[in-house]
Amino acid sequence: MAAKKPSPATPAATSPEALEGFLAGVRREIDDIDDHILALLNRRAAASIEVGKRKDGTQQAVYKPFREKEVLKRLAAGNPGPLPAEHLRIIYREILSSSRRLQRPEKVVFLGPEGTFSHFAAMATLGRAGDFEPKPSIDDVFAAVASREADLGLVPLENSLQGTVGQSLDLFMRHDVFVQAEVYCKISHSLLSKATELARIKTVYSHPQPLAQCAGWLRANLPGAKIIPTESTAAAALRILKTPSAAAIGHSRLGEMHNLNVLASHIEDLPDNWTRFLIIGPSDTKQENRDKTSILFNLPDKPGSLHTVLEKLAGRDINITKLESRPFRGEKWKYVFFADLQCDLSRAEYAKLLDDLRACTHSLRILGCYPAGPHIDVSGKMEVIEE
Repeated sequence: MAAKKPSPATPAATSPEALEGFLAGVRREIDDIDDHILALLNRRAAASIEVGKRKDGTQQAVYKPFREKEVLKRLAAGNPGPLPAEHLRIIYREILSSSRRLQRPEKVVFLGPEGTFSHFAAMATLGRAGDFEPKPSIDDVFAAVASREADLGLVPLENSLQGTVGQSLDLFMRHDVFVQAEVYCKISHSLLSKATELARIKTVYSHPQPLAQCAGWLRANLPGAKIIPTESTAAAALRILKTPSAAAIGHSRLGEMHNLNVLASHIEDLPDNWTRFLIIGPSDTKQENRDKTSILFNLPDKPGSLHTVLEKLAGRDINITKLESRPFRGEKWKYVFFADLQCDLSRAEYAKLLDDLRACTHSLRILGCYPAGPHIDVSGKMEVIEE
């Protein structure tokens, strides 16, 4: 019986010369595969350019969140491996980002400066081919989108530990913008400093939300440190660049951007720390099969008015996933309600319900109908996407 030849897939037992020959063959195969991938990517890019030409001069948005969600879902479902699903999604988010850029450049604004969690969330969600521009405040993000200075904006809406970002809800009352999409980002905080030892830290800077999320850690590890709020985590990093006795709380990659030492990682008091961001645009998405609707409404000042709204929604078996009241500017003790509904309220089947809701409210505004968002881990070196 002839001796069995060793498998070329397991060259460890062969001579160095044979191993090098095996690797050379694999490299040639990889080069050939890369050439095919390059050709296909350029075919895809050419198709995107054609789409852009057809859209040129129209008001059609380039960003189609539901279409992108369907593309990622279809590819993940058909992926036989061994490429991990999360790697596939990361690769394709960048391909989709490039495709949008080839159709028409998009300006995306976020709470700056560069290096905030909003910045990292925007890049992880929309890819790196967009024109990202930091704004000094959330109000400036809303204003840039409402005036069409920017195509899209990313704003924080709520945190799983600290609750709603009230300023974002208030700004929906002041600016005519629409929710295009949502994304849930896992947040993890690091203590950053020019110092090399924790014992040297006398002052800690950060945005109020991270300070609150890390309050227990700070009490246990830096009980004597002065805590100073800043407008953003990135602004905190800039504050400490020339002060070795100071530290900032922010994303670990913020430390890399400013050559800061990471004195401690994962310092949030509770590890399951998520922030929900909304992507806003100047117009509605006008897509089919959307999953969620966000609305603003205020009510007559009489008993049972809120119950009436809730009863009408329940009567259509619509689940409310968020309901919160905010003070109505200009009128004491009057409130506006923000609600998230698990339905596409713009569908024709809900036309009668919309009429009924408008009849029992002083005002009703649909902020947007959009796909349910993915969960993205932006806490480490690599974004791991979980659908």
